[in-house]
Amino acid sequence: MSDTNTIIAELREDVGKGASRRLRRQGKVPAVIYGGHRDPVTLSVEQGELLHAVENEAFFASILEIKVGKDRTQQAVVRDMHRHPFKPVIMHIDFMRVSAEEVLKISVPVHFAGEEESPAGKASGVVIQHQMTEVEIAALPKDIPEFLEVDLSEMEAGDAVMLSSIVLPEGVTIPALEMEGEDNDAAVANAVHIKESQGTGAAAAADAEAALAEGELGEGAEPVEGEGEGEGEGEGAEGAEDTKAEGEE
Repeated sequence: MSDTNTIIAELREDVGKGASRRLRRQGKVPAVIYGGHRDPVTLSVEQGELLHAVENEAFFASILEIKVGKDRTQQAVVRDMHRHPFKPVIMHIDFMRVSAEEVLKISVPVHFAGEEESPAGKASGVVIQHQMTEVEIAALPKDIPEFLEVDLSEMEAGDAVMLSSIVLPEGVTIPALEMEGEDNDAAVANAVHIKESQGTGAAAAADAEAALAEGELGEGAEPVEGEGEGEGEGEGAEGAEDTKAEGEE
């Protein structure tokens, strides 16, 4: 079960891009809390305290207690967060209210165990690739785990550990596996052979993935336009403030 973390927040009535900039200059983060069949409420959180809290990966898969004043509290989870493109600054954070009786969908980290002891981990010319770093689960707030553990201790060269192989805690499901109409199972990790010229480590894994992609496309084939092209993270320091980080306005 996730631990409950307390986030101290203040109500704010001054909204808009200019107001958000002023808050950031004061060392605060514009925030909003919504959901739970109630109106959204705009808040502010201390930048330093929030930066410290987000260093723990469990923060994003925990039930948080948002505390405003002496006697106003609300349980919530992080739904969205925007960082500055290059400064150690959080531009905006969204919280979503949760109810103890309602199933919640949330992404939790994946931890891999037994990799070095596995046959694939000991084999020469084999690289174990982590295909997922987090998985979306569905559970009541009390049943949300801080992470899911994937055991790789039995992995052989050429093997793949699938999403459906993850041992889930009681009360936890993976929505992707319950969807109908198509096979939504996917590899969480796999062990691939590499060429001697590729070396080892991350570079070898990247080369192996590139070789696999080339094989799937076929000789002379070209990728579909737009695939693999991610959007830039920001439009500069000022432009970043005009993105969805201002979604509460």
